[in-house]
Amino acid sequence: MEGGIPNKSYKDDEHHLFHVVYKVPSGDTPYVRAKHAQIVQKDPEAAIVLFWKAINAGDRVDSALKDMAVVMKQLDRTEEAIEAIKSFRVLCSKNSQESIDNLLIDLYKKCGRIDEQIVMLKQKLRMIYRGEAFNGRPTKTARSHGKKFQVSVKQETSRILGNLGWAYMQKSNYMAAEVVYKKAQMIDPDANKACNLGYCLIKQARYDEARSVLQDIQLGRTPGSDDTRTRSRAQELLGELDMNHPKMLPLDIMGLDLDEEFVDGLEKLINAWAPSRTRRLPIFEEISTTSRDQLAC
Repeated sequence: MEGGIPNKSYKDDEHHLFHVVYKVPSGDTPYVRAKHAQIVQKDPEAAIVLFWKAINAGDRVDSALKDMAVVMKQLDRTEEAIEAIKSFRVLCSKNSQESIDNLLIDLYKKCGRIDEQIVMLKQKLRMIYRGEAFNGRPTKTARSHGKKFQVSVKQETSRILGNLGWAYMQKSNYMAAEVVYKKAQMIDPDANKACNLGYCLIKQARYDEARSVLQDIQLGRTPGSDDTRTRSRAQELLGELDMNHPKMLPLDIMGLDLDEEFVDGLEKLINAWAPSRTRRLPIFEEISTTSRDQLAC
């Protein structure tokens, strides 16, 4: 410092440190001001207004649209976020469309629009089958809790199947959910999806199968069984089995709601990733009205 005037390099360093600490971009554009309002000032309403300005000005449209939708979701303005994405995603780059789809699926889940969520999840699985996922690359970089990591197409397929199974569960279509969870477990097994599979089997009064799945978690045979919360849930479901079986009655069995193209593509993915498995699941076929009547008897 000379003559009471701050040294320029010191101010530059301080300015740089500010943006590093708060993880906001530098500059004075609408998008930068929006991020400042969101992260530093913690004023989500002001941030949304500024994100709109950024989109209209063509300033980092991809990021502005996604960030605005996330803030709207936090404010329970989910329907508005969905409409914004549908209206303005055409302005975004091709490389951002996949992450926009992921956000849209999450928004559908948040506001209970399960049918639209299912449609989009199936669409993403078809993209994987056609080799269009991750913009044609075998892996992508993901971020969680500020850390970056690599995700393979195989892992992504299992994740999407898990979300699809959960969506079917919300519609009480436990047969379809069971099918999807079994496929996910063949690709990349984990204890959380195994718990959901066990629950679906319980809802169909297939208690012995459910017990076998859940006990594998308790015995540490399923990957991810060391997660305390998942083990507790498995134990809870086993407790329900012990207490209610055979009093528990199955709910009405519904159709699979899985079209042929989707099934065929998924079967080919499974065969490619699990060549050692010779037994294929016959349940992945459409169930006719006659078959449903027989099952319900």
